Amino acid sequence: MQNDTQATEQTPGAAHLKCMVDPVQPGQTPQEDCAVLAKRLRHGEQAAATEFVDRYYQRVYLFMRAVGHDRQASEDLTQETFLRAWYHIGQLRDGRALNGWLFRIAGNVSRLHHRRLKGKDAVNLEGVEPPAGGADGSVKAGQQEQIDHVRQAVERLPWKLRQAVVLHYMEQLTIAEAANAAGIREGTLKSRLNRGLEALRKEVTDEQP
Repeated sequence: MQNDTQATEQTPGAAHLKCMVDPVQPGQTPQEDCAVLAKRLRHGEQAAATEFVDRYYQRVYLFMRAVGHDRQASEDLTQETFLRAWYHIGQLRDGRALNGWLFRIAGNVSRLHHRRLKGKDAVNLEGVEPPAGGADGSVKAGQQEQIDHVRQAVERLPWKLRQAVVLHYMEQLTIAEAANAAGIREGTLKSRLNRGLEALRKEVTDEQP
């Protein structure tokens, strides 16, 4: 088995799964910024609720799209995720864990939806846009082709591996945050990442001329 540390390596294919993360306030670490926002949410600040949605809505929506839900379902499940987060915000004891806590709710909402439909939803990554870049012309076309190959490979991953790859590489959650979001141990998350990346490497390599 590959070493666990390889789970955090950014392979050429996996690197395209990353999305932009909003910057934190000057002088604050990401954890401190999350803790402040969580505290404001617990106090019922309307401005904090608006900031919470502005900061995370697109990320949760893209997560839902990336794990296989269509556009309408993703919108509905994203809204359900925020409703549950607001309802249960008082249960979040450590505001620094806001990222992982929110995506754990999103993962639970997604799993429940999959169970209700019993696998009838088709996996579809259409509409999940890569980060904006400055490349153009043939270089941009080549990058888009590689991104498409990675997307197709991710679509074929089993649910648990796909979830791990999306949480860590696309949503850029740390190993601890992604494990918390998936409701599993860090070692299990790393194992799933290794297996997922191994499958992605094999498929991307096999598709190269």
